Amino acid sequence: MSQPTPPIAATAVRRDVTWTGLASFFLLGWSVLLVPSAIREIEGTFAQTDAGMGLAYLLNNLLYVTGTLSVGWIAARLLRAPVLGAGPGLIAAGLGIVVVAPGWPAFLAGFLVLALGAGLIDSGVNALFMDLYEGRNAGALNRLHLFFALGALASPLAMGATIASGAPWQSLPAATALAAVPIALALATRRVPPVHAEAADGRPADVAEPGGRRRRIPLPLLGLAVAIAMYVASEIGVSNWLVRYLDAAPVEQATLALSLFWAGIALGRFVSSLIADRVGAVRYAAAWTTAAGIAIVASLLAPTVPLAIACFGIAGFAAGPTYPMIVAIGGQLFPGRSSLVSGVLVSAAMVGSIVYPPLMGVLSDAVGLRVGMLGAGLAMLVSAVAILVAARLARRDGIGLRLEDAPVLTAIR
Repeated sequence: MSQPTPPIAATAVRRDVTWTGLASFFLLGWSVLLVPSAIREIEGTFAQTDAGMGLAYLLNNLLYVTGTLSVGWIAARLLRAPVLGAGPGLIAAGLGIVVVAPGWPAFLAGFLVLALGAGLIDSGVNALFMDLYEGRNAGALNRLHLFFALGALASPLAMGATIASGAPWQSLPAATALAAVPIALALATRRVPPVHAEAADGRPADVAEPGGRRRRIPLPLLGLAVAIAMYVASEIGVSNWLVRYLDAAPVEQATLALSLFWAGIALGRFVSSLIADRVGAVRYAAAWTTAAGIAIVASLLAPTVPLAIACFGIAGFAAGPTYPMIVAIGGQLFPGRSSLVSGVLVSAAMVGSIVYPPLMGVLSDAVGLRVGMLGAGLAMLVSAVAILVAARLARRDGIGLRLEDAPVLTAIR
């Protein structure tokens, strides 16, 4: 008879796994911002328009979703650690192809391989942290996503400095590919908890609903899926197109604006990692998400570029906690079902990134990017409403813990 897996969460092994996961999320945030940060140079190198880049983002996000949907199914049948390690490995391979691409088709192929690896990291490591910190995951998830934001903050600054120095834009992706290899090896060799049995058949288990109905995905989780999809539609829309939106500004100023947006996100997640355990998760997430939407809309009314940049920085700070708090709420509502929660929410997030950010490229060519930015602000406001709707559905159906019992839904250290 097999022995049960030792409780990793109570040992030093968890710290080792945690730091490896944090490093992988820093790589994730850094790598996904490399192309948006160099969008002007890439369009020039491969003779592409904004619409062409919008199509590239669309295909990239489709492969990202493929990675998020497949990781739980594959990890349930194989060893979890090597499957997670494949994420940084594919990022290294994809960036290597981007660096040596002689034309647009080869560049696009590398961009898609990069996306597949990023999807594996995103969904896989989110689920891993929910298992490592089961029942007290809000602080841990905010720290995890803080490292994503730090990588996303640093990447545009590094790309701006690289281009300003006269070096080819390909030099930074090349260095990143080399740095991703040891992260892949470290993640593949860590001792991690197994995937929960609920994901073993690759499908979410049926969920009982009031009145005896059976539902594969419970309505509160679907509400959170809408919230995270709208949030990511806004976040990635701003992130992918902010440098292009500030086309009249020098490249150093435009990339600085993108970094300030991600600096705000990083700061918001750092603050939340300290206080999220002490506040009601739903109201906290909804309030800050609303503030982020207002700040994005305000940036469009700013009379000067510096004021617009400041608004984007404020929007980033307010939006910072949204993604990890939505995941934390889902994890607390459905404990022991991390693969289901992570798979549904990360996939929904990618639906948001698939639909709206590429559409902004079409809007840019048709009516101007300003309209696309307005849509990003409105999407953030819809996300806040969806969080509140999901909470109401959870109270109505009596799923998980009672949301009105305030801090119990956030992590308790």
